Amino acid sequence: MMNFTTFQDFLSCLYIPAKEANQQQSREEIFEGLMMVYAGETPDIPTHEMATRTAQTVKLLGAGVVKVVHRCKDAQDPQLLDLSLCSLLKVPDAVFYLVRASKVLTCNISGNLLTKISPKFGTCFKHLTTLNLSTNRLSTLPSELVYCTKLQSIDISINSFVVFPTILLVIESVTEIRAKNNFIADVDDQALEQHANLELVNLEENPLDSMTHARLSRVERLTIVLTDRGVQEWEDLSI
Repeated sequence: MMNFTTFQDFLSCLYIPAKEANQQQSREEIFEGLMMVYAGETPDIPTHEMATRTAQTVKLLGAGVVKVVHRCKDAQDPQLLDLSLCSLLKVPDAVFYLVRASKVLTCNISGNLLTKISPKFGTCFKHLTTLNLSTNRLSTLPSELVYCTKLQSIDISINSFVVFPTILLVIESVTEIRAKNNFIADVDDQALEQHANLELVNLEENPLDSMTHARLSRVERLTIVLTDRGVQEWEDLSI
């Protein structure tokens, strides 16, 4: 059974958009509402309207928690953990506990609002072969991902990476890196070529500088997908 502390952690990981700015509950108000659920106490809420708003928010958050918990339980059979589109600001610590006995091979956390990945991720998902982190707000990856020694395919597309995450090149098993639509300007082409098993790197829709684009275009040992590059305004000396 989930205790109040665990539920609080889930609460801090979930994003619930308010239809109107003045309907957004503060964390303090929501915690008061949660006390009704877990302690049987009556929170000090000054108006019926605020009490209704708090109850509605707690209901929404509770539904979010139930959704994540059910998906963690579903991961036991197909070896797939699907936490996509769960409005997650971060991966709750309880997730690592819930799937500790599962041999998760595929993990999909796309379409959330993640700004970082917990270091626990690498040690918890050692059997992972496929990881989808696309459509989040990530700019870095934890070094602990090196413990995912069976990881083959990773998708970090549509995030906020400015620097290509070289930690992925430390993982020898990786064969495919999808990193399209980020803000990456420079990539070490030699490091890509020296990786023994890397077969595909997708860097479409990244603002690669002209020299980097040219170097990557000449790589032959693996497939590097690039967007055709025109001269940028700031590079055009005729302007």
